[in-house]
Amino acid sequence: MWYLELGLTLSAHVNNFSDWVDACHCERNVLPRVLPLSPSLSAILHRPPTPEVAHHRGLTSSSSPSSSSRGGDRGRRDSKFTQQELPACKPLLTPGIVVATFLLIGIIFVPIGLASLSASQEIVELVDRYDTNCVSTPDKVGFIQNTDTDKTCTRTLTVPKHMKSPIQIYYQIGDFYQNHRRYVKSRSDKQLRYKNAVHLTKDCDPEGNTVDGAPIVPCGLIAWSLFNDTYTISVNKKAIEVNKKDIAWKSDKTDKFGSDIYPSNFQKGSLIGGAKLNESIPLSEQEDLIVWMRTAALPTFRKLYGRIETDIMANDQLTVVIQNNYNTYSFGGSKALVLSTTSWIGGKNNFIGVAYLTIGGLCIFLAVGFVVLLYMVKPRTAKNADRYSALNST
Repeated sequence: MWYLELGLTLSAHVNNFSDWVDACHCERNVLPRVLPLSPSLSAILHRPPTPEVAHHRGLTSSSSPSSSSRGGDRGRRDSKFTQQELPACKPLLTPGIVVATFLLIGIIFVPIGLASLSASQEIVELVDRYDTNCVSTPDKVGFIQNTDTDKTCTRTLTVPKHMKSPIQIYYQIGDFYQNHRRYVKSRSDKQLRYKNAVHLTKDCDPEGNTVDGAPIVPCGLIAWSLFNDTYTISVNKKAIEVNKKDIAWKSDKTDKFGSDIYPSNFQKGSLIGGAKLNESIPLSEQEDLIVWMRTAALPTFRKLYGRIETDIMANDQLTVVIQNNYNTYSFGGSKALVLSTTSWIGGKNNFIGVAYLTIGGLCIFLAVGFVVLLYMVKPRTAKNADRYSALNST
């Protein structure tokens, strides 16, 4: 009877193996080609799955494993995306293509760099730092905080070259971190835009409400620290007008500041931060405020103050009367007046031209280096080419 017991044992193992194959979603039609199975064992492996296995695989009694598994689950899993069969570009980077690419980049970048650098060099720029020269006392903080002192300061500049209009007037502040997290968050954008949101001052602490609880408009530290130095400019003792219209971004005026929101309770507390605002002018027309509230990313920045619409000739004497009110002395900052012409690349900036020239020159250098290395120093002979082709074919 030993052969009967052996047969029953083998039959039980075969049943367990077939159930495991069904549960793992294996392809049964591959097994006969892999294992030398007998006809009886092959028939056992190709029988339909048991109800428990069919329930585990999500099959009903009326659906077959091949149609459901292959058409549904396998069609979902074996997509072109999962099998990485999507269309793709696989360029063959030969030495000629690499050299040509580097040469093309260099030929394009070098002229752009030369044009940018030439345009930047033609810009005339005057920079006058006045914060140290406009305070005569050693106690600069006490001088700037004293409301009784005369803070008028006169500066005389000589124009080195002809300055074509429009001439941009900037104020430059150094060591002022407008990108500080608490400083940037201390504002209420809804209050600046909507009339029914004037009371939303929760994010403006510590400049959100007055002592009486009335909302400050505009609230927050950014508006509270508004720049308040003023400049009066004359050329050869003849006063010229500074145009302060359209110095802010049009999108800021129309989308961020409401035309029916007026300043109220601004700079009326015990601590005065900067400039005051005219309460009869809506926020959308307070362009100095709009320019200031576009915070700078770097600690040294320039902001547009106005424009001069007339040309200034070379060697003209430019006199600037400054009201030195803004307190940069308490935190060790600096202030400067900047007059600059513009070109098609904007203001004076040599970085763009230098960057283009550096990249273009480096690409040309690499292209020449590859040509010398591949075709002069160590050229590819026919023997080496055949050996390379044989290695690729294997």
